[in-house]
Amino acid sequence: MAFWATVASREVASPRVMPALTPSQKQFLHDELRYREKLNFLADNDDVNLSDYYVRKEETVDDPELLDKHDSFYHTTKSLLVLFQIMGVMPIHRNPPKPNLPRTGYSWTSKQVLWAMFVYVIQTTVVIFVLQERVNKFVTNSETRFDEAIYNVIFISLLFTNFLLPVASWRHGPQVAIFKNMWTNYQLKFLKVTGTPIVFPNLYPLTWGLCIFSWTLSILINLSQYFLQPDFEFWYTFAYYPLIAMLNCFCSLWYINCNAFGTASRALSESLQKTLRSEKPAQKLTEYRYLWVDLSHMMQQLGRAYSNMYGMYCLVVFFTTIIATYGSLSEIIDHGATYKEVGLFVIVFYCMSLLYIICNEAHYASQRVGLDFQTQLLNVNLTAVDSATQKEVEMFLVAISKNPPIMNLDGYANINRELITSNVSFMATYLVVLLQFKITEQRGLRSQQAIAMDP
Repeated sequence: MAFWATVASREVASPRVMPALTPSQKQFLHDELRYREKLNFLADNDDVNLSDYYVRKEETVDDPELLDKHDSFYHTTKSLLVLFQIMGVMPIHRNPPKPNLPRTGYSWTSKQVLWAMFVYVIQTTVVIFVLQERVNKFVTNSETRFDEAIYNVIFISLLFTNFLLPVASWRHGPQVAIFKNMWTNYQLKFLKVTGTPIVFPNLYPLTWGLCIFSWTLSILINLSQYFLQPDFEFWYTFAYYPLIAMLNCFCSLWYINCNAFGTASRALSESLQKTLRSEKPAQKLTEYRYLWVDLSHMMQQLGRAYSNMYGMYCLVVFFTTIIATYGSLSEIIDHGATYKEVGLFVIVFYCMSLLYIICNEAHYASQRVGLDFQTQLLNVNLTAVDSATQKEVEMFLVAISKNPPIMNLDGYANINRELITSNVSFMATYLVVLLQFKITEQRGLRSQQAIAMDP
């Protein structure tokens, strides 16, 4: 970086085309230029106020005991992490407090992964028996009503999510560990910069409540299917309990993370407001800019760590919603509305509610971290502050524009409200095409009946 600082200092004498730098490189370049200015002042002046020249602090290795003490996010959401470990969904573990060792880790030889494999073998055995039984009934029973066939298709497709679990979840275990460690390090860094910790007041009871609600809802859904469907035997429910609970827990996990991002953003915003009201806040603004960039990177890491899981999640919701909607409308056209069609509409409402919660919470989290900070900085009266603060405000705005807090599933899709509208439009297109085939088939049957009735 010293080379770029030298090039920038000679730009006036001999203009050159500067290379394209990433936002992080620009930040380091700016710090290097300030460092050179500080050295020049020290060389030329003995008594000079250097408070306007902030120099980047050297990175230090934090005490693991101190990291644990201030890791409020881990302690308040530990119940969901333990539930995922018990279910074998995400077998990450907490490392012992040793220096230079990340607090959260993932290893294919850990006891958590071995337990996950044991649970997965048992669960897969039950799933295979249920899948074989349901496919045989679906193929051999040709007199099954259309709505009952739709139920079979939905619950057969749901069983296949079990076989995607190792690829969708376990393979991304190291990325999930990185995300957890980013939260752990960020909270201590936030405390050092602002002097106040990040407090998650309602996250502990909320996490426990969502854990209980996820499994309760799974049990209720499966028992309702047992009583409503004549071919849904009771022992089938043991294959579906963990699968539907897993979908509910994924939604709960996303909600909790988005809620935590909103809490951290509000805490940073309140500290930023206090700093802007102080005298010569340039040095603190630089540290807050680094805190904000770290927060934005954590949001991006969230989508990267859970990309396969939520990609599978969206596909299941998309497929189930189309099949259930088409089945209910088709059966209403053929035989009129019954309680079974109401059950299919309940499945549609359930799936779309899960998708709405995920997309809506991601939208609010991105807005709190991105747009709210931009608005707050744009409202700063630059004429009333010193030149160093003006530069920091401008660089803060550039950092926000170059590091947008977007939750992206590793390049597959952005999680926001636009995903809801695009999914609804795709579903409507497919449903229109399917209903056209259905109406054409109905007209053909009526024409054949009319011909047969003619003498």
